[in-house]
Amino acid sequence: MNQTKHVHFIGIGGYGMSAIARVLLDQGVKVTGSDVAMNKLAENLVKRGAVVHIGHDAAQVGEPDVVVYSSSIAMDNVELLAAKEKGIPVLHRSQMLARLLNDKKGIAVAGAHGKTTTSSMIAQTLEICGVDPSFIIGGEVVGLGSNAKAGKSDFVVAEADESDGTFLEYYPEVAVVTNIEPDHLENYDGQFDNLKRAYRQFLSQVKPGGLAVLCMDDPHLREMVKDLGVRVITYALDQPADYTAEGIRQHLRQITFTMKKGDTPLGEVKLNVPGRHNVANAMAAIIACMHAGVPFEEAARAIAQFSGAKRRFQVIGEVDDILVVDDYAHHPTEIRATIQATRALNRRIVVVFQPQRYSRTHLLMDEFSRAFSEADEVIINRIYAPPGEKPIDGVTAERLAELIRQNSNHNVRYFDTKEEVKQYLLEHARPGDVVLTMGAGDIWRVAHELVPALEERRTIKDCG
Repeated sequence: MNQTKHVHFIGIGGYGMSAIARVLLDQGVKVTGSDVAMNKLAENLVKRGAVVHIGHDAAQVGEPDVVVYSSSIAMDNVELLAAKEKGIPVLHRSQMLARLLNDKKGIAVAGAHGKTTTSSMIAQTLEICGVDPSFIIGGEVVGLGSNAKAGKSDFVVAEADESDGTFLEYYPEVAVVTNIEPDHLENYDGQFDNLKRAYRQFLSQVKPGGLAVLCMDDPHLREMVKDLGVRVITYALDQPADYTAEGIRQHLRQITFTMKKGDTPLGEVKLNVPGRHNVANAMAAIIACMHAGVPFEEAARAIAQFSGAKRRFQVIGEVDDILVVDDYAHHPTEIRATIQATRALNRRIVVVFQPQRYSRTHLLMDEFSRAFSEADEVIINRIYAPPGEKPIDGVTAERLAELIRQNSNHNVRYFDTKEEVKQYLLEHARPGDVVLTMGAGDIWRVAHELVPALEERRTIKDCG
């Protein structure tokens, strides 16, 4: 990396790509890039000195030392082809991240759920405690105002993405795994055993003297823990582990617990993000921070300042006692956990869910249909499919709504467009409700448009 003076990013506006670009800019590297549209992440890079082109053109590549592309970029992209023709080294985003992480003391967070929240907790806690880490996060950390930074210490905090197997590029000092579930199996020949083998390989790549931090509430991690060949520290809510939580108390958006090492209480931890699952995420984060030299007491005080990452139970606004929250939950387990966490608010819960990908909806249709039992009302929007994904016969959001009605919640409605969803909520949401938008696509737009629409409605009423 010391020899790299100029990097060009194809698809620079994504969270993962923009985060790496931000770190390189902070290190004094020239950054150029392109994307199909300008967004806030790309605009922030431009303000820091990057050159960002809208649209793809071979002439925009120039003569960089490295070209980086994201998983969303087609192999026949004109800039990618131009780089190969010129003999410029071409790296996938994960390979570029590996260069940044492997050369230093990497703290890599993997798992089916909780990656962004846990890595955000680690990054913010280390920052508050003066460690000055670098971090590359798949979502903006609210308390840090960014999704990336190049720090002066040797610690680099990043998410390790198992979805396409790219986490096997990483050789971290600390590997955190929150849980393992049979998701993204289209990249593992449809075999859950292949995914579990990949996790085992990832954990085996922890550097000598490093640490694997594993959640024992997950049965698959309990199977792995015995023979990994690396130092392991475990944590859990409901199973025996090195670190456990006692006296968990939830009140509205706050949760407190006592963290224990063996039978010894270490002290109280206070979180300003709701949900029992976040107790587990916080324990993993504190363990990683202690490995980085932060005493427990300092880590506990710092983590109390964590207010979340964008799209992770993010409060968008509250109008006329209608609370609007957005969350990235897109897997049945995440959906159940998020709704359960919302129950602590003691409000009527209106869930708006947008399935993502025909393939995921097809594989998990039955599980999705059983995930909404604790919601008071469910609204389903049409499937969000990335460019190039083809529909699957019989796999529709209307069908999912029918199965939800049969299997978990009779109070379910389907709307094809987000505008229809917003209009329905404007007409039917009432004081005391929490409107919870969930999904990995663009359903967040409903939450962000609903709040000003509610405010406008209130203004009209006040004037009338």
